[in-house]
This record gives sequence, C-alpha cells and structure tokens, in this order.
Amino acid sequence: MPRVQTGLEIFLASPPRDLRRRRLGLLCNPASVDARLQHAARRIAARWPGWLTALYSPQHGFFAEKQDNMIESADCRDPLSGLPVFSLYGRTRIPDAAMLAPIDVLLVDLQDVGCRVYTFIWTLSYCLEAAATHGKTVVVLDRPNPLGGRRVEGNLLDPDWASFVGRHPLPMRHGLTIGELARLMKAERRIDCDLRVVPMRGWHRRMYFADTGLPWVAPSPNMPTATTALVYPGQVIWEGTNVSEGRGTTQPFELFGAPFIDVRAVLEALGAPPAGTVLRPCAFEPTAQKWQGRLCRGFQLHVTRPDRFRPYETSLRLLQAVIRTSGEAFAWKAPPYEYEFQRRPIDLILGDGRLAERLASMADIGALAAQWRADAERFKRRCRRWLLYD
Repeated sequence: MPRVQTGLEIFLASPPRDLRRRRLGLLCNPASVDARLQHAARRIAARWPGWLTALYSPQHGFFAEKQDNMIESADCRDPLSGLPVFSLYGRTRIPDAAMLAPIDVLLVDLQDVGCRVYTFIWTLSYCLEAAATHGKTVVVLDRPNPLGGRRVEGNLLDPDWASFVGRHPLPMRHGLTIGELARLMKAERRIDCDLRVVPMRGWHRRMYFADTGLPWVAPSPNMPTATTALVYPGQVIWEGTNVSEGRGTTQPFELFGAPFIDVRAVLEALGAPPAGTVLRPCAFEPTAQKWQGRLCRGFQLHVTRPDRFRPYETSLRLLQAVIRTSGEAFAWKAPPYEYEFQRRPIDLILGDGRLAERLASMADIGALAAQWRADAERFKRRCRRWLLYD
C-alpha cells in the first residue's frame, strides 16, 4: 500500500455533501491517476454516473503529447467517455463562459513539480479567477510536491517580470503543494471564489516523491521521472540559452550540453563539485530541438543526496562556468517564449530582468544565494497560515 493517499482518493471515498448531484468538470492530464494507475476521469465517472460533464487540459494537452512551449492543443473529445475536452493551452489560457457553462464545480487534479516556472499552477490561477467571475466552485484534489515541502530556494519573482511562467511572487522552488498554492493565491491575489482543497492523507513535508509509494506518470513529455523533477528547478534555466536542456533525449533536464562546451574547462571553472549530486561528463545527440542531430558535450546530473542538493544554485553555478569557458559561442535565447514576444526567455525564467547580466558578470552565487535565503524565510512565514501539512 502507498504511504500517501492523494486528494483524488480521499474525494472518491468521502466527497463534500454539498457537491453531490452538481455538474462536475475535471482539469486533468495523464498523471491524474490513483495509486493503481486508474485515471481520475474514469474513477469519478464510475463513482457518480452522469455527474462528470466536461474535461479540461493544461499545457502539453489532454494526453500530454505536446512537446514544447507555445505548441497549442485544440479542444477535442475524450475517446473513452465521449466528454468534451476544453484546452486551456490553445486559443486561450483563461477559461471563458462557454467553457465553464457545462459545469457547476471544477475539480483540479494535476501533478505539479514544485517549481515556479511549471505552468500548471498558473493555469490553476486563471481557473480561480474565472471561477470568481462566473460563479463556479473549484475543488483542488491535492497531490505531493515531488521535491518535498521543507526547502525553499531561489529569488522571488519580480512582479515586473510576471508572465505565464510566473504570475505571483514565488521563489523558484516554492515548497508548497498545489492545494496550498491555491489557498495562497486565493488569499494574496484576493480572488473571491468558492475554493475547496481536499488534502492528502499520510503526506509529510519531509517526503520526496520516492517516499510516497505512489506511481509516477509523466505530467508532461519532458518530465519522465520524479528524478527529472528534482533537477528541473535549476536545469530549466537552459531553456533561456543556446545550450540544450536535453530535450530530444531520453533524459531531459538531467542532461545538458552543446557542441561548443569544453567539459574539462567547465569542471576547472566550477571548482568544488556541487553538493548532493555527481556531475558526470557525457555526450549526446538530440533527436529534436536545439542542436538536433549534432554531438553535444556536457554533463548528466545524478542526484545522490536530495536533502543536500540545491538545484537552482547548482545550475546557476554551472551556467556561470559555461559562460566563462565558452566565449562568444554561448548566447541567450531570443524570444518568443510562452507568448512573450519582446522580453528574453532567460529573464522570464529567472523572474528578474537584471539577474542574467549579473550572472554573466560573474556575480558571487554564494552571496546571491544568501540574500535569497532571507527572502525565502520571509516567504515561508507568509505561507504558514495556508499550509495543510505538518
């Protein structure tokens, strides 16, 4: 038996009485499964025949088939149930009146990965705002933060750099579950909607995903394992550069590299190895995306001590080492990125318009990290009243 029961399983066992016989919608994707890998839509439809009337999908599509940002998915029908599926990453990212007309209650069952840049939480934020506008109830079926809930890491988003990869001042690694985030955003964004969160049973903040006993289903094509989620809050920064983040390989985000990288020089520039991980030199040829079909030299991150590993700080140090040793071959990636056509992707990812240049100027990462830790402690104090666990 898994150590943790998700909000989905708790909801199926004992739904709130006032939600009975109301029309239900479900925001979901392939990772919306129970401990036996049965999909939430099937479980809910079997438990209450006729109550589930519409489905909704986030970025990457209902089947998590879309590979990259700004690859939209269209509305469709679920081939098993025949229910309409409304895409919230297609012609719009904000549910409109027509999309919400078939339902009274929107259930949200999404596996977040604990990082500000991952867009599912921002789709949730739009759903909360739309629910307030159109008089709908939102019920979040909570799931584990795969990075645990103790550690917070990185700079807070500068509101001037808000985008679809960051709409609220969170640190890069936020340490909250999706249900806790919903509570936080409702309060701090003053969203006047009827929000319920169905908590998990058995989850503790010290748990990484491997501790939960739950199965991992990729919530997006380039998040194949829970180990990918461990490195993502740092390795996502390569999306803002001409260095491959490993898309087009079987180990995205764990692998990174480019044809111009001098592995030995990077190791020398890096100095002491990052804590909690082994940085293994390797080479790979992406089958898609950056450097498709070209030999890339770089590294794979092997996380050996999740409790000591700092993904954001580690990847920023690696970024500086690559910049220092690559000369003019290194470049920041040009727009567009997540429907932003003027601002650089790296600034949106970092959530700060000045940080990239400071990094390129070899600002002391240790000093930056110390400053961010103070911000993180203030953030944790902000969050206390919205926590559901421990």
